[in-house]
Amino acid sequence: MSQHIARIASALSILFVAVGFAAAQDVIVTVKDVEPFPYCAVSHMGPYTDMAAVIGELVVAMQTQGLFPQVRGPMVGVYYNWPGNTKPEDLSWEAGFAITAQATPKLPLVKKVWEYRTVAVALHVGPYAKGGTTIEKIMAWMAAQGYEASGPVLERYLDMNPMAVKPEDLRTEIWVPCKKK
Repeated sequence: MSQHIARIASALSILFVAVGFAAAQDVIVTVKDVEPFPYCAVSHMGPYTDMAAVIGELVVAMQTQGLFPQVRGPMVGVYYNWPGNTKPEDLSWEAGFAITAQATPKLPLVKKVWEYRTVAVALHVGPYAKGGTTIEKIMAWMAAQGYEASGPVLERYLDMNPMAVKPEDLRTEIWVPCKKK
């Protein structure tokens, strides 16, 4: 299992910083209620080009602490601000995995709970580095429907083996916590 996760982390780190072909896609946005879930992550302040190092730190820490058997979902990224209005060195984000409630990660991992229940959701298909276009479409849809963002953006990387998937076929489910204006 840990070798499999390491391959996923390696692929994600390469694809996050790669600029690839992004096919035009229709983005279907829905609002849904989700259950809170615990996750462990490596928190980071800095540019997304640091993604490979952060994912590497995450994987090593999880392997060292024996946490991979407690993983309960795909790798996630949580993004607290936006590159359009934030200097790269001030970007605040984390990479991690949903885990069991009983898991007890230690530093450099932090255990958190995703507590946002109402989220606008869309599926991004294409390179990870192009996910921002889908986020922009979600934000525009929310504004048109009378919603506003009420928390950080969460990305769920759905492909278990991204190295086996063409960049234009990668699937990322994007959640934006929201509330009615």
